Amino acid sequence: MKTALTALAGIRHPVVQTGMGWVAGPRLVSATAEAGGLGILASATMTYDELAAAIKEVKSRTSRPFGVNLRADAEDAPRRVELLISEEVRVASFALAPKKDMIARLKDNGVLVVPSVGAARHAEKVAGWGADAVIVQGGEGGGHTGGVATTLLLPSVLDAVDIPVVAAGGFFDGRGLAAALAYGAAGVAMGTRFLLTRESTVPDEIKQAYLARDLNGTVVTRKVDGMPHRVLRTELVDALESAGPVSGLARAARNAAKFRKLSGLSWRSLATEGLRMKRGGDRTWSQVLMAANTPMLLRAGLVEGDRSAGVLASGQVVGLLDDLPAIGELIETIVADADGILRRLASG
Repeated sequence: MKTALTALAGIRHPVVQTGMGWVAGPRLVSATAEAGGLGILASATMTYDELAAAIKEVKSRTSRPFGVNLRADAEDAPRRVELLISEEVRVASFALAPKKDMIARLKDNGVLVVPSVGAARHAEKVAGWGADAVIVQGGEGGGHTGGVATTLLLPSVLDAVDIPVVAAGGFFDGRGLAAALAYGAAGVAMGTRFLLTRESTVPDEIKQAYLARDLNGTVVTRKVDGMPHRVLRTELVDALESAGPVSGLARAARNAAKFRKLSGLSWRSLATEGLRMKRGGDRTWSQVLMAANTPMLLRAGLVEGDRSAGVLASGQVVGLLDDLPAIGELIETIVADADGILRRLASG
């Protein structure tokens, strides 16, 4: 299935596996690439050396294009950019807006830049800086999310920019891909659907916890890190919702120190980011500190399988999923079903 995204990235199908922290590792990414989609490594939860090793592992598993998700505010972000260039990684994606000079450096060396955005104005900004495409996630999506549904956010971004737009938030099958293409998107990006596959390294007991949920099985909470965060409803999340500030701050401080070592962020960078968050919104200082706590809460659930100590990010779509397909089977089915729908619509 050919679209502006497949032509741009050199992939066979307009399906993107998002760079989910602790989930999108070499096995998941290489399986997605081999199936014809665009797999994206999650580097924000890796040290520089771990990222270098992960890139080499993906390249040993597949010769097809793949991407790496970066944090533009990481202390070693310039070094990571150079790593992507030297390893000839096809796509650099960003959860936070990349810097203008960072986009230029990547593009000048043949790396496509595809930031994730949550508003039309953000898409306009990165497009003006030279981004090659954008991923736009509606409120149905897991993890950090906004309040606008994909069906409204997607057309607003499509009207705002003339670069390829990839739709995320609520997609899991061929009907969704067909709908996104009908809107004018160049493809879809999925997180929860890829988390719930055979190749996903998330512990089996955690996968079963996801599969047991219905459409009311997620909640958007600000108690994880002060920002709207869609996660599975669990006893821990309920506890966070009712916890007092002192206990939350103590745990957040410990986890912030752990995350600083993993992410390459310096204490100065964390402090600078904290001040920016404080000035840019209505967060309390406890919420600012909790922001650095989030990756370790996610790790406890998604890597260690500890539901009592971990937070499990999830899109609303989890309530419609009841299987763990192989990625090759998943992408083939999605594309075939979407193609059939579009052909039926074209034939009247």
